[in-house]
Amino acid sequence: MTKPDKATDSGRADSKAARQPRRRAAGQFRPGGKTADPAVLNAGHSAQGGPAIKKRLSKPRKRDFPVSQARRYLEPGPIVLVSSHWQNRHNIMTMGWHCILEFAPSLFGCMISSGNHSFDMIRKSGECVINLPTTALTDIVCRVGNCTGSAVDKFTEFGLTASPAQQVSAPIIDQCHAAFECKLHDDVLVEKYNYFIFEIVKAHVATRPAHPETLHYTGDGVFMVAGKVISRRSLFTKVL
Repeated sequence: MTKPDKATDSGRADSKAARQPRRRAAGQFRPGGKTADPAVLNAGHSAQGGPAIKKRLSKPRKRDFPVSQARRYLEPGPIVLVSSHWQNRHNIMTMGWHCILEFAPSLFGCMISSGNHSFDMIRKSGECVINLPTTALTDIVCRVGNCTGSAVDKFTEFGLTASPAQQVSAPIIDQCHAAFECKLHDDVLVEKYNYFIFEIVKAHVATRPAHPETLHYTGDGVFMVAGKVISRRSLFTKVL
């Protein structure tokens, strides 16, 4: 091939390359005025580079909502029954405002209203047991939360069994799926917010079922029930 022929072929190749559409970056403008949503393009990619989700992720329409009712969505923890003991008396209260604060020591934070009979008992003893009821105790949970321990022995009234704990004076409720013995760890927020920080010093959990149906309060006497269990263990590379 002569030099002119080479130049001609090279020009054709350059012209052909110039006509090739360029690959657009995520979010770049597309014909028709639409942009590629990076969240959609990347949806479904795992840390190992898994396949992308083909369908576009939905965007539910939202409305203004009273901030005082945010608890209906942000109070997902299971309802628990808090048992306490002081001066030879037991008591039980229902509670939904709580969370785990630390792995080790195992710290548990919760808000107990100063108007509750349990507040003084727990404040003075520095101990309690966090008992986890299942849906089998739904009606009892409601009744326990709608009477006061200053007038009613709730164990006797509702047929619940109080068994001795191992490290605290408060009793375990036998009918509950799990029981966590707690000692007061930090009371710095009690005076201002009625917020207690306990250390879980002993745990008792039933062997079956592995995932019990628990109650989750949303206000107005309405509960959600723990639903089906789904696993994504393959996506957890940091903390299990």
